[in-house]
Amino acid sequence: MRVLLVHPSALMYSEIFLRLEPLGLERVAAAARDAGHEVRVVDLQVLRHRDLRRVVHSFRPHVLGFSLNYLANIPEAIDLSRAVKQALPDCFVFFGGHSVSFVADDVLRQARGAVDAVVRGEGEPAMAPLLEAVRDGGLREVPGIVTIDGHGPAPRMLHSIDSPRPARDLMHHRRRYFIGELDPCASMEFTRGCPWDCSFCSAWTFYGRSYRKATPEAAADEMASIAEPNVFIVDDVAFIRPEHGDAIAAQLERRRVRKQYYLETRADVLLRHTEVFERWARLGLRYMFLGMEALDAEGLELFRKRVNPDDNFRALRTARRLGINVAINLIVDPAWDAERFRLVREFALSVPEIVHLTVMTPYPGTEIWHTESRRLTTRDYRLFDIQHAVVPTTLPLDRFYEELVRTQSVINRKHLGLRTAFGAARVLAGRLAHGQTNFARMLWKFNGVYNPRRQLADHRRPVRYELPLPPRIPVEDRRELYIHTRSAPRSGPSARPSGG
Repeated sequence: MRVLLVHPSALMYSEIFLRLEPLGLERVAAAARDAGHEVRVVDLQVLRHRDLRRVVHSFRPHVLGFSLNYLANIPEAIDLSRAVKQALPDCFVFFGGHSVSFVADDVLRQARGAVDAVVRGEGEPAMAPLLEAVRDGGLREVPGIVTIDGHGPAPRMLHSIDSPRPARDLMHHRRRYFIGELDPCASMEFTRGCPWDCSFCSAWTFYGRSYRKATPEAAADEMASIAEPNVFIVDDVAFIRPEHGDAIAAQLERRRVRKQYYLETRADVLLRHTEVFERWARLGLRYMFLGMEALDAEGLELFRKRVNPDDNFRALRTARRLGINVAINLIVDPAWDAERFRLVREFALSVPEIVHLTVMTPYPGTEIWHTESRRLTTRDYRLFDIQHAVVPTTLPLDRFYEELVRTQSVINRKHLGLRTAFGAARVLAGRLAHGQTNFARMLWKFNGVYNPRRQLADHRRPVRYELPLPPRIPVEDRRELYIHTRSAPRSGPSARPSGG
């Protein structure tokens, strides 16, 4: 069968700072191709709706799937699905991905027939049985399937993330993917899942707190096959197991693979396993995203980070010593007043690190969804993008956005403004000489994207699709929040434990 897979448009944050290749969709595409189907991919981060219409018209897919890792993309995907159904009434349309897994039933009702099914959980093990069922029948037996008539069997998990290897050859605009000055940049995963249970995060509830590792040999083979000089390691927390990070490093050293790397980790992991990060710095680790989330103990406790402020600042000093550039994330509490924003600006100017701000947002699948969502001021999917306030703010909403953008602007001038451009002239010239304009555009695009009037106006748009309110689940019974409720089964001599 002909299968078309689609990644939705870029969100506000990724209009400037990054545009990552759709790694999950590439892996799902590989699983479909391995099952014998003809597969194409359209990434609306780099293409337009008219490009999707052209592919639908020429390719005439039997099956079309949307990857929905972000709630804010759901309205766009429903509308596009309706257009596909009008053009190809017999095309089977399904949604899959992280965020839609938590709201599958509601999205199907809102789509009113434009979407035939939602696949909850990991997409790779679902693809072969899903496509077989579309062709031969038996849809209700597909693991993770949700239709308007009900749920099928529980979602399956991969017992090994070594395969399928991402179908990167299907992406025809690879030079459009970047993160910061790493332009162009590919993406890769060494591990999947997270053993922590931060209250604002749904990674651990999606995977049921499981944690799986690629074999070092497979990870190094895949890394060696990547053409881009830069790689973003997408693991939720890199190098939780130091022996795993060391083993991959050893394989890359043996193969003489040299790239520049960007990864995410936690302060306590960096402090416990400094020697692994030091080794990776020698391999080319240049950037690290550190989710500090809060500057004080009260905020860290609220988000259940299980780390203290002293460790966060020790981690910053450690990264500086290793020569790794750090991007700090702080979560903006809608309860902040003007004084709190001022203190954050002072902090951002006092440290050499890049500081990013994200607005506290209760997402389905997180614990705060069950504690904060009944205070929602909006249920417009499009505003759930960590750049809009969706619960009451202490400041009037217009003032909140003014302070938020003012704070972000201070950070922008510090790290992305003209002074930085001149200071990084060699980097900028090198990117432009190779036809890479993503980094250059990022340097001056901020004011065109981050604007308090634009953010406020977003709240006034007509709302056609609303996020459902959560069922009343006791937060103490956290297993009720899980998408995957058990580890993958062991099968054959090559099976490995799914735990960390």
